[in-house]
Order: sequence, then C-alpha cells, then structure tokens
Amino acid sequence: MNKYILGIDGMRCGMCEMHVEEAIKKVISAKRVAASHINKNVVIITQENLDEYDFEKALKETGYRITSFKRDVPVKRWYGWR
Repeated sequence: MNKYILGIDGMRCGMCEMHVEEAIKKVISAKRVAASHINKNVVIITQENLDEYDFEKALKETGYRITSFKRDVPVKRWYGWR
C-alpha cells in the first residue's frame, strides 16, 4: 500500500472536495481518497506506485493545482486505512 498526501490550491468548500475526489477516482484505482478544503490537501491510499505527474494529469481538467507532494506508508487500523 502507498499513501500520498497532496497539497491542493483552490479548494474552498465541500463541493470542491468532491470534485477533487471524483477526478482522482476516475484516473487512479484507490482504496481511499479524502480531500479537505480546511487542511488544503487530499490523502490517497492505493496499491499503485505513482508520482506527482500522475496526480497532475488527474486534476488537469478541474483547475486545482498541486502545491506539495508527499509519499508515506499507511497504517492499517482495525477500522480501515489511515
């Protein structure tokens, strides 16, 4: 499993979060995608090994911009991936 944390510029509300999540889900097979306009980021947990370009391609049509890119190792909890 891989965990990616992307800083996103341009999200202002819950609807923006949904647009970002849907755009990523269309291109990337992910176990979990969670966007937050308050934290200005999106967390993706997936089996795939990806780089920043893959996410830029997914968000290209939405108008949101990636400000930071971090790859981390997710932790499996009894209630799901974190």
